[in-house]
Amino acid sequence: MPELTPIHFFDESIEPVFDTPPVREKTPPCPNGFIWNKTAYRATEILSEWTDFTRRGKMSKNMRPEHAAVASTRGSLNVGRFYFRVRVDSGQIFDIYYDRAVKSVDKRKGEWFVYRELG
Repeated sequence: MPELTPIHFFDESIEPVFDTPPVREKTPPCPNGFIWNKTAYRATEILSEWTDFTRRGKMSKNMRPEHAAVASTRGSLNVGRFYFRVRVDSGQIFDIYYDRAVKSVDKRKGEWFVYRELG
């Protein structure tokens, strides 16, 4: 596969579509598709996946170093992002992610985003 480079950055909220609901909402698998800007996209191929458990902002200072080292490999409560690079039915390639941080009282389960399109 040729080297992919970002062609558009979005970081916009999406609605994930799962054929079968995830067993664990805070550590979800790649969705089968997503709805973004009123358009439905179906994932036809998962090209890669990775996690980022970096503690950001105030969260980066509220843990002892030895605990932070462990948390950086497996995450901790409300910290972490699960990234997926997917090819969709239109042929486009997107990086999408689930951010499990609590955003508000109404958004306690985290949120899904389309991060960027690659080409």
